[in-house]
Amino acid sequence: MIELKKQTISETFSIYFDKRMLKILLLGAISGFPWVLIGSSLSLWLKEDGLSRSTIGWAGLIFSVYAFNYLWAPLVDRIKIPFLTNRIGHRRGWIVLMQILILISLILWSLLNPTENLAIVISVGLLIAIASATQDITVDALRIEQIGENEGRSMAAGAAMAVVGWWSGYKLGGVISLFSAEFLQNLGFENYWQLTFLILGILIILMNIGLMFVHEDKSNMREINQKSNDELISNKLGNKNIFNNFLTWIGGTIGGPIISFFKKNGFNIAIGILGFVFLFKVGEAFLGRMSIVFYKEIGFSKSDIAIYSKTLGWITTVIFTLLGGLFVIRSGVLKAMFLAGILMASTNLLFTVLAWSGKSELIFAIAVIFDDIAAAFATVAFVAFISLLVDRTYTATQYALLASIGTAGRTTLASSSGALVDWLQGDWGVFFIITALMVIPSLIILWYIRNKLNLSEK
Repeated sequence: MIELKKQTISETFSIYFDKRMLKILLLGAISGFPWVLIGSSLSLWLKEDGLSRSTIGWAGLIFSVYAFNYLWAPLVDRIKIPFLTNRIGHRRGWIVLMQILILISLILWSLLNPTENLAIVISVGLLIAIASATQDITVDALRIEQIGENEGRSMAAGAAMAVVGWWSGYKLGGVISLFSAEFLQNLGFENYWQLTFLILGILIILMNIGLMFVHEDKSNMREINQKSNDELISNKLGNKNIFNNFLTWIGGTIGGPIISFFKKNGFNIAIGILGFVFLFKVGEAFLGRMSIVFYKEIGFSKSDIAIYSKTLGWITTVIFTLLGGLFVIRSGVLKAMFLAGILMASTNLLFTVLAWSGKSELIFAIAVIFDDIAAAFATVAFVAFISLLVDRTYTATQYALLASIGTAGRTTLASSSGALVDWLQGDWGVFFIITALMVIPSLIILWYIRNKLNLSEK
């Protein structure tokens, strides 16, 4: 049983005032902001340039990069960035480098027309996705490392703050993006989206300034443990030579984190965890991928979307993420996961009501509010869940593995969302019903493995 149930709500809530939580908030914002660029901003840019729903949906395949970032996560755990690592630290060095690549990509977008240069636009979007997915590896590791290994309550609170930060970067970035685009469009600028990307580049610079205030542990314990595991592999290989040394490094870098995960959980439970993580948020992703296209098709303007979906949604997300964090802390992450799944399925049906009723600001606001409540609750529970599963020796790699598998479900499958709407002949109501049913398989898996999970929630 979790001892935190004996605490009052105010005592539990006080954990959010830990100064480390503000730093985690910033890290979350850094992680969430690029999704604005390759998500709603890119989708609406392509939509307003006359490209089809299917094209926009398939363009979302660039998100699949997030599903495979675990492949190079071991390198992020080990390889040091020249100059930056010695100056600002291992984790922050990687983040700054990726932020520079995103900034360069925004400058490139500001010079392109998607109708004439669609392939280049998507390629630059892919570069943003690669940089963002790489930065997420080290952002998540740095976030987890802000909290002590045995601070289960603080980890749950940190998960909530990370989600608040992520949604803040995503929602507020979206607000700035949409309002800037509409403002510049109303002023008569034909290249209003290109100018908007330059404005968003300024936010990149400001976030990197804030990053310098995030503490990075200078302890070399992670390196010591990694070297210890390397020595075990080396001893099994026998004679030391260039080839065996290379195999040792590869084995320790790639094989170590995977072996550790399966050893900790057992093969069957580990497979169950991976299956659950893959499927849990697929329905949410299908809805999210097509939502801004849906809003536009039923008659909402960019400012309407900014107000209801971004601004109002952000406020709702912040409040209910913090409340969701309290629920996770007091009731446990497993109960939170089941409740989150039910909420996601239920709120998706509100968009069916909006689709069948036509343009209605009231129903739009209700659907967005409850969808963001469900998304906030689900995300904080999900982040806490996988954060509790990682081995600190391989923080970046194992978290990236679990997070990327979750992303795989959301990106590779959801890329067909536009094609599904077209196949349904634009019947958005049925589309949203289908998205509501997609969460059921993941909850079945979680039910079967619930009693065998190795989670430290004290």
